[in-house]
Amino acid sequence: MADRATAAAARAAERAKYRTLKNMVWGLLACLGVVALLSLVVYRTPEEKVRAIDYSAALADARRTAPYEVLAPEPLASGWQATSARVGAEPGQPFTWHLGVITPDKKYVGLEQSNATADRFVSDKLGDAREDGTSTVAGVQWQRMQRTDKDERALVRTAGGATTILTGAVDYGTLESYATTLR
Repeated sequence: MADRATAAAARAAERAKYRTLKNMVWGLLACLGVVALLSLVVYRTPEEKVRAIDYSAALADARRTAPYEVLAPEPLASGWQATSARVGAEPGQPFTWHLGVITPDKKYVGLEQSNATADRFVSDKLGDAREDGTSTVAGVQWQRMQRTDKDERALVRTAGGATTILTGAVDYGTLESYATTLR
């Protein structure tokens, strides 16, 4: 019995030599390394799902009630998706029409239209922006605007009692292409 007790004590003493803080840290690092490796292998970037909407009812309502000719893409370019549409005005306020769309490369483009005074409407929608030349689209001249606080551009046009703004973090060519679909 004494031999067993001595052997057990010897084994316990042998194991105690390996129970150090240094060995515990190395064991923890090995476990974290395995977890990090598994995370890299298993992790998938979630696809942002675009919730497309049918804006035809909002457009019909805008065209029925607006005191100006409401513009909208007809048809919406292939691969583009409408994501938001708002129409209306508070009593005594200017009438507004908004249509938000996403391009095939997941960039947002907004169509804003209102009978508010042009300077106020442009300032409200674009914030701090500077003029950046002009674009002619289907014989119609648009003012180019570059936001100074963001990498966004806009095309602005005032005609028929309304100011129309096309804006987004896209190049002028994309905005011009979008403008060609407006009817």
